[in-house]
Amino acid sequence: MADQAQSLRDLARGIRRDLGLGSLVRRSRIWAVTSGKGGVGKTNFAINLGVALRGLGQRVLLFDADLGLGNVDIALGFYPRYNLGHVLRGEREMEQVVEEGPSGLRVVAGGSGLGELLELSPARVREFTGRLASLEEMADVIFLDTGAGLSNTVLSFALAADEIILVTTPEPTALADAYAVLKVACQRQPSVTFRVVFNRVKDTGDAVAAAGRLNAVSRRFLGREVDVLGHIFDDPHVPRAVCRQEPFFTLYPDCPASRCVEEMARKLTGLSAGRPKGLLGFFRDLGRWAGGGGEE
Repeated sequence: MADQAQSLRDLARGIRRDLGLGSLVRRSRIWAVTSGKGGVGKTNFAINLGVALRGLGQRVLLFDADLGLGNVDIALGFYPRYNLGHVLRGEREMEQVVEEGPSGLRVVAGGSGLGELLELSPARVREFTGRLASLEEMADVIFLDTGAGLSNTVLSFALAADEIILVTTPEPTALADAYAVLKVACQRQPSVTFRVVFNRVKDTGDAVAAAGRLNAVSRRFLGREVDVLGHIFDDPHVPRAVCRQEPFFTLYPDCPASRCVEEMARKLTGLSAGRPKGLLGFFRDLGRWAGGGGEE
């Protein structure tokens, strides 16, 4: 872990030294989509929210940031020949690892390539950061589909983003795991912005009750309110689309789950926030958080 943290610190220093955070005029807004446990529909939500935002005119890039179990490509029914590792090794250009998904959604397969970030030499850092600009030009919004749980890697990716979208279900164990993520992230970064999504709810009352339970614990022990982005109904159209490896938002645009996702997409586009940090800022902060969140 010490070697990993030092490698990411070196990456962050290289980014600041060689390009500087002000070198890109425009910056993509980066949302980390995460969860306290697997199986709550995190990846499926990220895909469908991305497609919904595309329908609202946003350019969206979905970045598979799950180092161990990345499956965005499988969920979308394609099998990319290249991932980020090919770019880091200088074998492919950044544009060649970007796959065109449904409705113009762009996807970058991360996988083992993200682990190779930890082994870059200073020269490779300079080359890699120079290639980030091409991704920045492709997207207004970048979703990081992180792994689930409380590992240092997952938390570092989440905390380095502009904001975190935490996906959970109303089940008690899922809510407990979601609170654990909230607690640890707030301990490491008290100003972190969370937006919570309740998936597979029976009805609006079920969502309100789940939000109330999570909010009560958060207010009592963390002293903060939970910002609820929205909910998704337990809709039979969703597993049908999953089996077909297509977004339910594309296959069944008028189903209850799709209407829920569209409402959240519209809410996100209407949010006012500070200037996004962009990819260079993201990798800068990734180095800090992977090193324990201390000063460099």
